[in-house]
Formats: sequence, structure tokens, C-alpha cells
Amino acid sequence: MHLATPPTAQPPRLRRALISTCLALATLTAPALAAAWEPTKTVEFVVPAGTGGGADQMARLVQSIVSKHNLMKQPMVVVNKGGGAGAEGFLEVKGAKGEPHKIIITLSNLFTTPLATGVPFNWKDLTPVSMLALDQFVLWVNAESPYKTAKDFIDATKAAGPSKMRMGGTGSKQEDQIITAAIEKQTGTKFIYIPFKGGGEVAVQLVGKHLDSTVNNPIEAVAQWRAGQLRPLCVFDDDRIPFKTKVTADMSWNDIPSCKQSGLDVDYLMLRGIFTSPGAKPEHVAFYVDLLKKVRATPEWKEFIERGAFNTTSLEGDAFKAWLTKEEQRHRQLMQEAGFLAK
Repeated sequence: MHLATPPTAQPPRLRRALISTCLALATLTAPALAAAWEPTKTVEFVVPAGTGGGADQMARLVQSIVSKHNLMKQPMVVVNKGGGAGAEGFLEVKGAKGEPHKIIITLSNLFTTPLATGVPFNWKDLTPVSMLALDQFVLWVNAESPYKTAKDFIDATKAAGPSKMRMGGTGSKQEDQIITAAIEKQTGTKFIYIPFKGGGEVAVQLVGKHLDSTVNNPIEAVAQWRAGQLRPLCVFDDDRIPFKTKVTADMSWNDIPSCKQSGLDVDYLMLRGIFTSPGAKPEHVAFYVDLLKKVRATPEWKEFIERGAFNTTSLEGDAFKAWLTKEEQRHRQLMQEAGFLAK
């Protein structure tokens, strides 16, 4: 008794039809199914920081590229929600469970804000999409200051005595103040740290000589550097920034020494990552991963990356999640050493 007809006993025409069907199903893989989803209404792009800073500039560039190159049928709008050191933005996206039309660009305040404030949020409350890049930090002074090197500046800070020199940065107990605390720990100096809402405002305050120094991101101060108003002393990385195109008449990003080369052994790179709401489905994540790959392939993006001296590292999937886990642990240690953890 035969329970099923052997394939060899099937008519040739039927066999060909079955083979064609199987091949079609085989090509309809999970990624292909995932790519079938696309937004059906406006996508809200949340920036958990103020206007004018690096995150805001990057989000608005992504928005403009998507629009210019028609990469998405639905519009994308950028919304700044920087209250509570970004907690406002994080909690909004956390609360939009299962809503794929909401994405957020994150800084390392993804880690620092909940650690410093105790706000009920963790990066695992969101759905990771992609690391767009990593961002550098530069020690900046006003171009009219007498300091030509990081050593000049640190020596002057020591000579001035504790809490005499004003260091400006974005936020309190965030990335900029973590770097400031690391400088203090290594050199024995002590700054008056003054927090602002965004890196754009920080640069303006330094130009106006209301500050003695900042640790702003490159993209947040490049316009003022090009205009001859600010001077970079060193970059907080083990190596120099690789971009060699001249930014000013006589300097490129690559001409700025690393802080380590300058005798200031402090390094820090900041996340520029994209997340979506909790409960997002694989097809939602796949759409945004593909969209961002298209964005990164455009000349506008490549020009922005060089102008802002970003580290071009990009991660998705499990590799991105592993990096996030490691960075959360590192930030917990850095903030504990600085005394920034919530009580």
C-alpha cells in the first residue's frame, strides 16, 4: 500500500510545476519577506538632544537624503526631545511599543542618562537597528587664546588653580563631563564644568569667550574652526583622525594630534546609532537597515562624514547588540569612577 505517490511516478508536467513552485518558495527568504514592509505613514525621527548638535545635524541630514533621493514613499520628520538629558525622547519611543513609524538617533546618553538619573530606561527597552558611525571628541579653545597645544592648556589650568578654568559641554553627567572628569583624574586639574543643551550652543559660547575650553564633537565646531574662531588642541582617540583634506588654510583633521600623543592619555568615542520602538518586527528592522545602507552610500553622507571627522564604523544585528552590551558596562565603570551614578 502506497501512502504517497513517489516523485518519479508523477507526470513530467506536474513535476516541472512542483519544481518551479519549490524554487519560488526557496527564493522567498526571510530577508525578502522582511523587505516587503515599508512605512504607511509619516516616520517620526526623534532626536534626544537639542538643535544644532551632532545628533540633530545627523538626523536632519538623513531626513534630507531620504527626501532628495526618494528612498522612502512616506515623509520623515525630525522631532527634538532633549528634556532630561534625552530621557524625554527615550521614554517616548519606549512607550510606543509595536509602533514601527518611530525611530530615534542615540548618543552615548543611551547609557549615561539612565545611569546618572535612575530614569526607568535601558537600551534593551528599544529595538536596535544600526550603528551609523562613532563620533570623536576634540579639546577646543578660542583661537585668540595663547594655548597652542594640549600641554600648554593643561599647564595653564594647573597654574590657575582648582575651579578657575571653565569647561563647557553638552549636558550634565553625560559624555562631555565624563571626558572632563577623566582629564581631571589624570592631570590633577579641576575645571568649572558648565553644561549646555547642545553642542552648537557650546561652540558659540567658546567663540564668545564665555568658556576657556570645550570637548565638543568635530561636527559641532568645524564651522567656527574654519572661520578662524576656534583652535583644536587634540582628539580624544589613540590615533589621529584619518581625513587629510584641508579644513582651514593650513590644517586638516589629520593634522590634529591625538591627546595621547600630547601627553593626555584620555580616549572616548561616542555612539551615533539608530533604534526603533520595542516590539518591532524583523521586517521593520530590515527596512530601516536597508534604508540606512542606501543613505550611507550617497555622496552627501560621505561628505558629511569627512566634514565632521566621524569614525565610519557601522554595525547591525547581533554584532551591534554585543557592542551595546560591552559599552553599557564600560560607561557604568566610567561613571562610577567619576561619581556620576544615581544614588
